Amino acid sequence: MKRAAIAFTGPSNSGKTTLIEKIARKLIPEYQVAIVKHDPKDKAVFDTPGKDSDKFSRTGAETVVVSPTRTTYFSQRSKTIDEIIDMIQDFDFLLVEGLKTLPLPRIAIFRQKIDESYFPFTDAIAIDKSVDITLYQIPHDMAILDLNDTDEIIAWIKNHAKKV
Repeated sequence: MKRAAIAFTGPSNSGKTTLIEKIARKLIPEYQVAIVKHDPKDKAVFDTPGKDSDKFSRTGAETVVVSPTRTTYFSQRSKTIDEIIDMIQDFDFLLVEGLKTLPLPRIAIFRQKIDESYFPFTDAIAIDKSVDITLYQIPHDMAILDLNDTDEIIAWIKNHAKKV
């Protein structure tokens, strides 16, 4: 598999970073993985233990953080996703956190409750047992994934990631 992309979205503290880390760690022994993180508030800090950018870089994946004023990958201006893909070039899977308007298949992550406003941008949801799905009108064509089953999520990604 060469150059397939998938995006992740969800509310703050829903577990996006943790899930992307787990997926990257499982894929890296077999595949080239790149991660793009959107930093809409320009607050990313690098090489600080516990910060998302540090966690992502520790997976062994190429890591790019995109904000309104810069792209951190030896660049001082924001880049489009196409420019980032061209820059990275060699990857099997590109995992994108945020950038919900990108035309990529997208997994929305929820804990406790689902925010249905994400549905127009979502192809699958990843939830844990804290979510009661009977309380929501989940579209019939939307996959429901177990947030704690990384293998199930990777299988969905392999079947639905967009070739880029």
